[in-house]
This record gives sequence, structure tokens and C-alpha cells, in this order.
Amino acid sequence: EVQVVASGGGLAQAGGSLRLSCAASGFTFDDYAIGWFRRAPGKEREGVSCISRTDGVTYYADSVKGRFTISSDNAKNTVYLQMNSLKPEDTAVYYCAFLIEAVNRCVGDMYYTPRDYWGQGIQVTVSS
Repeated sequence: EVQVVASGGGLAQAGGSLRLSCAASGFTFDDYAIGWFRRAPGKEREGVSCISRTDGVTYYADSVKGRFTISSDNAKNTVYLQMNSLKPEDTAVYYCAFLIEAVNRCVGDMYYTPRDYWGQGIQVTVSS
């Protein structure tokens, strides 16, 4: 079974940087994508960024475009989310998701299904 372990996050000041990592294991196929979602207090979970394992396509929500960078180390089955120029509105619990079948996953309106696998939530807090 696929296992997903997220790490990183913590506390940063506005304008600062943090990096999240997402390590996946327990699978033998390449048709997947890794997505980062977040849930801010009082808000619904939203897709932040995504990278497809099959073709390397990436996606960023408008709110993070130009500030966040997603990358992958396929040899380590690990995806990173580098978050720069952090804003207080980036404060949220961030979730890494192993998205089964990469087609149309790393596009606008990122979605998840019951077939996907989740890592534990990571708290990111940005102070003003």
C-alpha cells in the first residue's frame, strides 16, 4: 500500500521561506502525481501545487504562483515544495497527496478522490 510521509513546515516570518517534503513509498507504477493542498482556519481545503510523475507538468494556484516552487527527486520518490516570500495568508495546515492517475490532476481546480493517499498534515504559520 502506498505510504506518504510529509515533513517540514513550522513557523516563519512574513517574507521568509519554508520547505515542505513529501516522500512516497509502497508503489510500483509511475502514473501518479503529487499534490499539495492546504486548509486555512475557517476555509475549505484548496489545491496549492501539483507535479505529475508521468510528464513533469506542474501547476500552481494563482495565490502562490511566483512564490512557491514544486520539484521532485524521482530517485527518492520525494517531492518538495519550496515556499518563498511567505505571507500571513499562507498560514494553514498543508497536506501532501499521492494522486492516482496523473492525467488532468495537475491543472486548475485540483481535485482528490477516495483512491488517493494522504500524508499527515503539516502546520505552516506565517507571522506578520
